[in-house]
Amino acid sequence: MSDDVRELLGRAAEDAGRPVISTAVVYARAARVRRHRRVAVTAAAVCAVAAGAFVVPGLSTEQSPRTSSVAAPVKAGDRAGRLNALLPKGVGAVEQVSLAVIIKHATPAQAKEHPYGPLDGQYAVRRDGGVGYLTVDTRSAKAIEKKLGGFPQQKDLCKPGNGEPEPTDCVREVLPDGRVLTIWSDAMEYGDGTPQWGPELVARITLKDGGQLAVRDSTGFEADTALGPLLKTPPLTRAQLRTLMLRPELLPKEK
Repeated sequence: MSDDVRELLGRAAEDAGRPVISTAVVYARAARVRRHRRVAVTAAAVCAVAAGAFVVPGLSTEQSPRTSSVAAPVKAGDRAGRLNALLPKGVGAVEQVSLAVIIKHATPAQAKEHPYGPLDGQYAVRRDGGVGYLTVDTRSAKAIEKKLGGFPQQKDLCKPGNGEPEPTDCVREVLPDGRVLTIWSDAMEYGDGTPQWGPELVARITLKDGGQLAVRDSTGFEADTALGPLLKTPPLTRAQLRTLMLRPELLPKEK
């Protein structure tokens, strides 16, 4: 990975969990930054989504000292309970949390959520002494278009463009109703940084309105603020993640 791409990944932003934007956007913008540097033009800061990092408005990128790594779960109508009811037995103890609070020390006001789907959120999964995460993020077609900033959506996430490497163990499945479900593995090896995320599974499915449901199935992260060590494997197996992605309870009601 080039220094330019690594720099952009380090500045990457995301509102709630795994991005709906492909990392192709990051590579495309990195190329543009390189061109700007060659002609000695000062490039503006680029805000892109990748690797599960995020920026909270009003927060400094510098982490302030923290005396405790324990973060209180987010109270949001017991979304964790409803999500847990959809998960197989043995997954672990599930609680809703805010990664903005845990990692960026955001205040409740700064970390305020604007969920589109009924179970959108970030969830800690405690099992066998470790802590992993499930993040659920649903976006409307309008929200995705705004987030992409004019970049076209990738039609096949298993075959990215712009010289971007293909995802590992990527499976693209066209469902009977025409929706497309894609699941792949991500080693999260994007260089040094804080937090340092562990391996995960990623799943995305298109919605009928052109929107998208994205779920990260993460082994967790390593940092001073971590709630616990990494899980040995993601909270859900690939088959369990596929089953979850097809649950209608994750989708907003059709108008």
